[in-house]
Amino acid sequence: MTQDREYHRPVMADETVELFEPVPPGVVVDATFGGGGHSRRLLEALSSDHRVFGIDRDPEAVARASEEGGRLQVVRGNFADLARILDEAEVAAPVGVLFDFGVSSQHLDDPARGFSYRHGGPLDMRMDPDQDLTAGDLVNGLEVSDLVTLIREFGEEPMATRIAAAIVKARPITDTARLAEVIASAVPPVRTRETGRRRLHPARRTFQALRIAVNRELEAVEDGIDQALELLAPAGRIVAISYHSLEDRIVKRRFATSISGCVCPPDLPICGCGASPQYRSLTRGALKPSQTEAAANPRARSARLRGLVRVAA
Repeated sequence: MTQDREYHRPVMADETVELFEPVPPGVVVDATFGGGGHSRRLLEALSSDHRVFGIDRDPEAVARASEEGGRLQVVRGNFADLARILDEAEVAAPVGVLFDFGVSSQHLDDPARGFSYRHGGPLDMRMDPDQDLTAGDLVNGLEVSDLVTLIREFGEEPMATRIAAAIVKARPITDTARLAEVIASAVPPVRTRETGRRRLHPARRTFQALRIAVNRELEAVEDGIDQALELLAPAGRIVAISYHSLEDRIVKRRFATSISGCVCPPDLPICGCGASPQYRSLTRGALKPSQTEAAANPRARSARLRGLVRVAA
């Protein structure tokens, strides 16, 4: 466990702890437990009247956490089912909910999980190893038009058509190294003016798209945020950390609706519902990691953090 603690670097942990410190006594939900870094920082910072309830889809993450006990409890599940999971655990109204979206460092650095374009491994990408759909099923089974749509929408990849055609031509593709190679061959290099080196790995967006599709990540973000907004106790807080524009856009829209309180159709010229806001923003826009953190942990560079506090029941 000591090795795991050293390995996992929670992103924007200082900012997260600062936002949660004022919450009243009760349960703070870490809906994306992963390596547990955020949970441990919260337990250190909050009083003995607080406990942390962690959720993770990966049985390995839950098994690692089971060694700890105390004020920390971790269960296996998908935060898209947040209401059901908390109901079964008899957590009625959490005082905090943390979402740290994206893929964990453990998944990226384990070739056997198939998440990384930098390491050879099976085309898997499942956060829950018990689910059926894998990245290999999509890479080798989708029609080229469907593959284009997936890469364009979930990866925001401008070269989606060229990449999809190259993938279909190279089938069957059975490992991540081969897929990354095929993608690189289809995409012209984009190089920085200063060094002449390629700015970003050409497979980055396609791998993101496949991972999102395999794990239904955007649907989970929508469902998880909506349920957290319904369940949170008065004076409770929600913090969400996103790593790409698709996630952040969902969080931003959900939070904006909660702050305004209005539930009228967007085409109405004036508000007719008279609803009062239940939430207030804790951040001016999205917070970004410090330059020091981004330099020490490159995976934190794209992070965006937003927070809300519930001001009414």
